[in-house]
Amino acid sequence: MLTGFPLWPEQASTFAKNTDALYIFLLTVSGFFSVLIFALVFYFAVRFRREHVHEVPERLKENAALEIFWSVVPMLLCVVMFIWGAKLYFDIARAPSDAMPLWVVGKQWMWKIQHPEGRREINELHVPLGRAVKLTMTSEDVIHSFYIPAFRVKMDVLPGRYTSLWFEATKTGEFHLFCAEYCGTKHSGMIGKVVVLEAADYERWLSGTPSNETMEQAGERLFTQNNCSTCHHARADARGPVLDGAFGKPVKLESGATVVMDEAYVRESILNPGAKVVQGYRPVMPTFQGQISEEGVMQLLAYIKSLSKEQKK
Repeated sequence: MLTGFPLWPEQASTFAKNTDALYIFLLTVSGFFSVLIFALVFYFAVRFRREHVHEVPERLKENAALEIFWSVVPMLLCVVMFIWGAKLYFDIARAPSDAMPLWVVGKQWMWKIQHPEGRREINELHVPLGRAVKLTMTSEDVIHSFYIPAFRVKMDVLPGRYTSLWFEATKTGEFHLFCAEYCGTKHSGMIGKVVVLEAADYERWLSGTPSNETMEQAGERLFTQNNCSTCHHARADARGPVLDGAFGKPVKLESGATVVMDEAYVRESILNPGAKVVQGYRPVMPTFQGQISEEGVMQLLAYIKSLSKEQKK
């Protein structure tokens, strides 16, 4: 649809057609009423202009049917826009539970991407055709924005917190990847590409340059190197909470509040451990701010998540 129009990106994801259809609907409705209103203003200005100083206009009679019509029709159009937009928003906001996880770190001026199997990329993202992909993203410095026009997805990438987006590619090929938030003098050069491959080709690409370790293995290595296991174990003398099977579950804090152990909580606990101390434990954990990179934090996250997966088996 409109692929020949130079300002209309190619449609290459499951979101693209619905997003474009909603956009065209909004544009059509806005354009129609803009033309109608200006035409009527012009017509009334000419048709009912005062012809002489002492002219007195006729008193208009009320028309209930007309009043109802121009009140109900705009209301129905707004309801359609709201329901359509809300459904599309929830579809885009909620990734499928079986989506393939990828990890993205924005940095002036590049995108650093890690695959679960350990493969890493810079300014390139290889994904399989027809499979849902979820990106968990953060920034090392300033605000960036991960934008793939052909997929109709965009999400701000923020320092100090995680954001996510997901998509499912419907076409093979190479597609533009941009930073859509001004992030410094070389913002215009922060570009890359998304390469969509058939499932078999993706597997061959993934195994083309064997990685020494997966994301989970790298996280386990960091967990051991930083002596995390000396505190986070199941023995009675543990100085930190047990992490096995804990991810995704509620955690009771010393303050009395309850939070869910999600990506944001784990990241904060690694970099600022005194912010939310688990009930029953003292704030003795040192901060790893500046000692572990954003990629390392994501590897630790992958490892801690894997501990919950193992508990479910």
